[in-house]
Amino acid sequence: MTTRLTDSPENPAETAANLTKLNANIEKIETLTQRLIQALAQKRAPNPAVEAPGHGLFAHAVTAYWKEALENPGKLIEQQAALWGKTLKHYLDAQQALASGKFTAPEDTTPTDRRFSNPLWKTHPYFNFVKQQYFRNVAAMEQALQNIDDLEPHERKRVEHFARQILDMMAPTNFLGTNPDALEKAVETEGESLVKGLENLVRDIEGNRGDLLVRLADPEAFRLGDNIGATEGGVVYRNRLIELIQYAPTTEKVHATPIVIFPPWINKFYILDLKPANSLIKWIVDQGYTLFVVSWKNPDPGYADVGLDQYVEEGFITAVNEVKAITGEEKVNAVGYCIAGTTLTMAQAVLNKRGDKSVNSSTFFTTLTDFSDPGEVSVFLDDDFIDGIEAQVTKDGYLDKYFMARTFSFLRSNDLVYAPAIRNYMMGEAPPAFDLLYWNGDGTNLPARMAVEYLRWICQDNQLADGKIRICGETIGLDDIKVPVFAVACETDHIAPWKGAFNGFRNYGSRDKTFVVSQSGHIAGIVNPPGKDKYGHYTNDAEMGEADDWFASATFHKGSWWPRWESWLNARSGKKVAARALGNKAHPVLAPAPGTYVTEIPEI
Repeated sequence: MTTRLTDSPENPAETAANLTKLNANIEKIETLTQRLIQALAQKRAPNPAVEAPGHGLFAHAVTAYWKEALENPGKLIEQQAALWGKTLKHYLDAQQALASGKFTAPEDTTPTDRRFSNPLWKTHPYFNFVKQQYFRNVAAMEQALQNIDDLEPHERKRVEHFARQILDMMAPTNFLGTNPDALEKAVETEGESLVKGLENLVRDIEGNRGDLLVRLADPEAFRLGDNIGATEGGVVYRNRLIELIQYAPTTEKVHATPIVIFPPWINKFYILDLKPANSLIKWIVDQGYTLFVVSWKNPDPGYADVGLDQYVEEGFITAVNEVKAITGEEKVNAVGYCIAGTTLTMAQAVLNKRGDKSVNSSTFFTTLTDFSDPGEVSVFLDDDFIDGIEAQVTKDGYLDKYFMARTFSFLRSNDLVYAPAIRNYMMGEAPPAFDLLYWNGDGTNLPARMAVEYLRWICQDNQLADGKIRICGETIGLDDIKVPVFAVACETDHIAPWKGAFNGFRNYGSRDKTFVVSQSGHIAGIVNPPGKDKYGHYTNDAEMGEADDWFASATFHKGSWWPRWESWLNARSGKKVAARALGNKAHPVLAPAPGTYVTEIPEI
């Protein structure tokens, strides 16, 4: 039976037994607290520049706010009086409800929010008072930000983003004393949920060397090569940056032109091979293609001086050449996902400058090449953050995966930070066995030089879109992409917004361009197999002018974009030949898929 906060006390014998259990749990908490202190002692020296935006941002906002207040004090007084008046009325309403002898909350007109789904937020006077006051404070803060006139659009966007982070952090659901779900669970379990929660917290801090990164999925639920990343294949080439995996054929005949996929090296390649039902890798093989996928090295400080030149030459161009050598074909069809799509663009432009025709066609998943409008990520691309990252990687020799994971998580903080933290730490529950979240927590480090070059040259200076970036001795731009190209962007992508992807893609030099917008976000819009029809996609054969105009006249198609892409690829993949064995004499199988790089943990 579930014990609720409004239930009557148990009988004396039960109460005594429960008190004994509670005291035992309190002793466990004391022991765990000592472990927590020891774990926190391992925390790296703080770098304020990568923890929050520079002081100048909020200083300017506060200055602009008080400037407005001095010039128009009536507006400030009116706003504060409205907040105080609503607060006082709410307090009086609550007092009157209690004075009437009824344990009920006053009228509640706050917005629907899944964080506040427990019925007690509406029915219990205490929790209802806390919730209503929180939403009043949020509204007051939002109004105050709207009233600041002297802010540039980008500066306003940054202030609003980080103010929202503060407001989300201060939600009453994030604190034990004001979270009815957590309090009920603690009462029901005589404090055991808090003990388990503290165990989860200590484990996560110990696992991140003193830093806190909330674990999103059960780490024991998945085994690479067994129930995740298990499509049959083998590593047929390896250098210091990549393992090249070739996948075993499942058809008697295959298209002559092979495919090589370059996944992002911020995370692991098996996002495209989570399980057979949603594995793009398996699906491509089943359509009759010879498929190669790059698995990237997880770098340590010894890779500090590896930059974009090395990723292009030793990663992309080398992989293309090795695929040609293994298959005996003169050309390959290349695919790049996210940052790997951006870098595939650079690699292909370099090949074009060299007169190398090795790439027959290119496909880009959620790829930004024009950073004039990078979307939500733009709040992290100013000098206050980038200077901090540069200082951090100069000291460490690499950008720890912790920083990237935290940055992307806080773009969706309620879903990827606070809700999991409440579940793990306050409710004492184990993280779920969810393959996508498991992958999301399995990040990689970035070499120091590459991280800074990408952030400075590509994101801040937009040198690739401007045709001014120099890679591998060549000055290149988007116009250097001449082969047929296919791009998939995602409608609600918060990492690579579809309009930004559109703006870069339309400036490619190819005459054969196909652009698709998939429903959903950065991952779900790509890992969207046929058959389920969960997400559809948009196409438009019209000239790629303005993004909004293109989308307004686009045609919606129910279901996955995968078959549409395969049809496009089919026409550019040559005749059918006998299915190929893995590797050849010069390229023996070095290890079964998923390889060794994907599971390596660098020694730091």
